Amino acid sequence: YLASPPLVVAYALAGSMRIDITKDPIGQDKKGNDVFLKDVWPTSAEIAAIQKKSVTPAMFAKRYADVFKGDKHWQAIKIEGGQTYEWDETSTYVANPPYFEGLSMEPTAVTDIVEGRVLAIFGDSITTDHISPAGSIKKTSPAGQYLTNRGVDALEFNSYGARRGHHEVMMRGTFANIRIRNKITPDIEGGVTKHFPSGDTMSIYDAAMRYQSEGRPLVVFAGKEYGTGSSRDWAAKGTRLLGVRAVIAESYERIHRSNLVGMGVVPLQFKADGWQKLGLTGEEIVTVRGLSDVNIGKLRPRQDLWVELFRPSDGKMARFPVRCRIDNQTEIDYLLAGGVMPYVLRNLAGGGAAPAPEAIAAE
Repeated sequence: YLASPPLVVAYALAGSMRIDITKDPIGQDKKGNDVFLKDVWPTSAEIAAIQKKSVTPAMFAKRYADVFKGDKHWQAIKIEGGQTYEWDETSTYVANPPYFEGLSMEPTAVTDIVEGRVLAIFGDSITTDHISPAGSIKKTSPAGQYLTNRGVDALEFNSYGARRGHHEVMMRGTFANIRIRNKITPDIEGGVTKHFPSGDTMSIYDAAMRYQSEGRPLVVFAGKEYGTGSSRDWAAKGTRLLGVRAVIAESYERIHRSNLVGMGVVPLQFKADGWQKLGLTGEEIVTVRGLSDVNIGKLRPRQDLWVELFRPSDGKMARFPVRCRIDNQTEIDYLLAGGVMPYVLRNLAGGGAAPAPEAIAAE
């Protein structure tokens, strides 16, 4: 439960949450008379009087007079000076992310997804907490193995949240939630999948890296309400770093859909039946036609595209329409640029103004 501190105290006095706190007594006074919430709840005037007495301008002036000085630990940090940050290659907490590697002023042309592989198949209501790295880091996980190889003791692993500034850790924790279920490996709970055509079972991260080494673009299939929950930036960033070009789902949570576009991942939406009716196994080869039309101005917001499937094991083929959930012209521009970050950087480097915050939000 979430409650204001006074309500927490009131329920604690009552000794139970199974009461109607607006009507039932929360206790008795010394004479045995019932005491209700309204009897102890402060009035607005009482609160204002306490604030006026206790919160003063002098308090803020004193606290923030040396706000940039920091404590002794902050002051002990050695710095090199200069206008840009000097990346420490040995750090396992902060690393230079690869979002701008090889970036030029002219964006690379957007291509269709040709002969891609299926990284995972998920059901309904996959949340950003399922997708995004969170919680403690297990020693046997890809992130744990990475830290071990970097000389970090398991007792010092800390959490994904503490290491969110290091993409090598975070991308290894994407889709690694212990409760996520990938329909490609239905009997295994956690971030596991199969690599095809080998059929080897491995972590989603390891499979993604093997597919990248083979030059295969990746696709994720999902059901309804994909990306529900809080707006976790790493749910989109990790997806992109794993090499996922598109997510094909029955429906999306609004903010996560926007975040996927911002990272250059294309959200596609089934127009009719979902992946269940297609009988997907995960071994399918996936091609998405029409994305390259954006290079010549022919891809419109929310345009229909075609997805082609081929299953090598039995030769079955399927073709079905999807709606490209790039919903407005600003998002078309992001797709052309390779994502919102390259879009903004090129704009600034070219002497133009960065887009307004409401444009970046894209919703």
